[in-house]
Amino acid sequence: MKNLLVVLMFSSAFLTGLPASANSTVDQLLQTYQQQGAQTVDPEQGKKLWYSKSGDRSCTTCHNSSPDKMGKHARTGKLIKPMASSANPERFQDSKKVEKWFLRNCKWTLGRLCTVQEKANTLSWLNSF
Repeated sequence: MKNLLVVLMFSSAFLTGLPASANSTVDQLLQTYQQQGAQTVDPEQGKKLWYSKSGDRSCTTCHNSSPDKMGKHARTGKLIKPMASSANPERFQDSKKVEKWFLRNCKWTLGRLCTVQEKANTLSWLNSF
């Protein structure tokens, strides 16, 4: 019993010491965004952007209101794999793809480019699932 308690205490201490992000691509992108001027990364602001409307569009228009669920493109009807890394391990593994989709989706959804702060916040929030 005593050994089990020691193992549980060690496991708990180890797990709480792990970073929220176990994805080196996400870590590199967040570092790049901060080098480009993003301040403190705030996942809650990323969540707000995800749900905010720009005209009749938001990220949820195609990606679903829950990032760990499948989405469907509003125009083409093409299925979109979940944005959350926990539901789609392929997500956020290629920084060029992440940048490509931020560029394309920010323009389509917001009618403008996303700021580095918005990208950092949103990526951080999506990666927290």
